[in-house]
Amino acid sequence: MTCQLIVLYYSRHGSTRALARQIARGIESIPHCEALLRTVADFSPEYGEPEDPIITIEELKQCHGLAMGSPVWFGNMAAPLKHFWDQTSSLWLAGDLIDKPACVFTASSSLHGGQETTLQSMQLPLFHHGMLVMGIPYSNPQLHTTQTGGTPYGASHVSHHGQQALSSDESALAKHLGQRLATTALKLFKE
Repeated sequence: MTCQLIVLYYSRHGSTRALARQIARGIESIPHCEALLRTVADFSPEYGEPEDPIITIEELKQCHGLAMGSPVWFGNMAAPLKHFWDQTSSLWLAGDLIDKPACVFTASSSLHGGQETTLQSMQLPLFHHGMLVMGIPYSNPQLHTTQTGGTPYGASHVSHHGQQALSSDESALAKHLGQRLATTALKLFKE
């Protein structure tokens, strides 16, 4: 049987989506784990159709773990992602997400754009749902050397106003976070 982990993200310019793909690669590097890339509906139709399917409440209910990502919007998660979580009361009432592992990731256009507060804002609904929220431990060497994104709260990217792809440290940290999520979910799933 396969352990299915959702990589849920909202991305307007592609940086958060790039991190989501690295996290998915990390998840799928662990045997018996599958990453399901999902997004949320945008409030602005001018941005077109998303590259990945829009998540359903049922998919979230059935998953074995979750990685969630958002761009930094004034130090907070993006409104479309928050709007999705506001629709999850039925899962909360039933306790459907209790004890499932979760992690968060973000991208900003500037180094001091509010990455850590955004990561923390995304953790709040996960805590309320009883999920087991994890970050990146300092045993990961890239946390000590990165000159771009990456925090103990979760993977991150600094795009310098959309002009820069993920750095090697950012990619490695995102993959590591995906591996950690998958390894934890697999241990819990087998019990």
